[in-house]
Amino acid sequence: MSKPGDELLKIWERASAALKERLGESVFSAWILPLKPRASGKDALSLLAPDAFFKNWIEENYQELIREAIRAKSGGEVKVEFGVSAKERGEEKHAAPAPEPAAQTQSGGFLNLNDRYTFENFVVGPSNRHAHAYAQAVADAPGKAYNPLFIWGGVGLGKTHLLQAICHQIKLKAKANIRICYVPSDRFTNELIDAIQHKTTPAFRQKYRSADALVVDDVHFIAGKDSSQEEFFNTFNALYDSHKQIILSSDRPPKEIKDLEERLISRFGWGLTVDIQPPDFETRVAILKKKIEREPVNVDDDAIFFIAQLIKTNIRELEGALIRTIAYSLLEEKPITLDLTKEVLKDLLKEPKKLITVDFIQRCVAEEFGITLSELKTRRRNRQIVLPRQIAMYLSRELTDLSLPEIGNYFGGKDHTTVLHSYNKIKEVFNQDPVLKERVERVIQIIKQ
Repeated sequence: MSKPGDELLKIWERASAALKERLGESVFSAWILPLKPRASGKDALSLLAPDAFFKNWIEENYQELIREAIRAKSGGEVKVEFGVSAKERGEEKHAAPAPEPAAQTQSGGFLNLNDRYTFENFVVGPSNRHAHAYAQAVADAPGKAYNPLFIWGGVGLGKTHLLQAICHQIKLKAKANIRICYVPSDRFTNELIDAIQHKTTPAFRQKYRSADALVVDDVHFIAGKDSSQEEFFNTFNALYDSHKQIILSSDRPPKEIKDLEERLISRFGWGLTVDIQPPDFETRVAILKKKIEREPVNVDDDAIFFIAQLIKTNIRELEGALIRTIAYSLLEEKPITLDLTKEVLKDLLKEPKKLITVDFIQRCVAEEFGITLSELKTRRRNRQIVLPRQIAMYLSRELTDLSLPEIGNYFGGKDHTTVLHSYNKIKEVFNQDPVLKERVERVIQIIKQ
């Protein structure tokens, strides 16, 4: 037997589906999904917003659309009222419990966080110590310490973990309602496209510019997208001028992000830029041991050391190799020993990736262009020396994981700006000189053999 009000909730489900189709996925998730329906008798439906700001925005921008959708699904017999949830009014103990929507949190922001990505679960080592310290400082005092905070590093080194740890910490320490918006930059772009298509750009802007903390992962993906860069530029300015915290991550420093507008590069540099390098052997071992704490198995130290030695540059692959070994152990009911680990990961041993060094790159380039290694490292400026030196720097950047300052050290202590200039210069020359490009590609084939 159906309860009083069940029909009203079904009407809202049908109206919600229609609104989702009309508004698009991103706008619906941001502004309609968080509304909690409550039946008042047989003919009145209350839609409860998470907070007063949310309610006012709905009434100003979506009230008529919502009423229209409900009329279409009910025949016009339902009264619609908008209110604020009992939890926000401090009356939670009198209200029936209801699950929180995935996009809405108790902090009033838009989050989809991994519960394991906290500071407590982040293994600190020499390669990430500074990034970890600055991230904690920002989480403890958002908007006051380092703004914006820009964290960069290669794939799988812990950037996303740190960004989400900041979000968790801000939520935990917030004494008042705080709006945190965590978003990968590709979602930012997709939501903007939806907003343009459905003419809901004001709602899109309000969502991001009302945040107390905006956290954007992989911000380099907006490069080359004019509309996304324009919106992000204005959003950045609005938040920065309001002393709201901005946290960004990328796979490279701002100045090296191709097709990123100069005005964004400038603003990203207003705060603090810090990098994460691949972990050393001891840190990799610590990461694996931390991972084992959550697994129902015992792993020999020899097996851990083997995995840590095998995979050196990517934490995701490192943990993936461990998980793969554990899964095989549980399936076969065998203890995790060094021999078993070697058997499970034997495909990673068949064709080990060739280690390419700057020294080897320099030798190959010097031989190709008929100069000596010492000439390649001197400060001589004639074209016969400068061009091969720039090519060697370009290849060192392309074929190794070294930072710009580290590469500069191999060329007589050159500054990182010199390395970056050489890299960009050779990329430009390739467009103008296909013969030289073909010659360099031949050198690359020799290096990779």
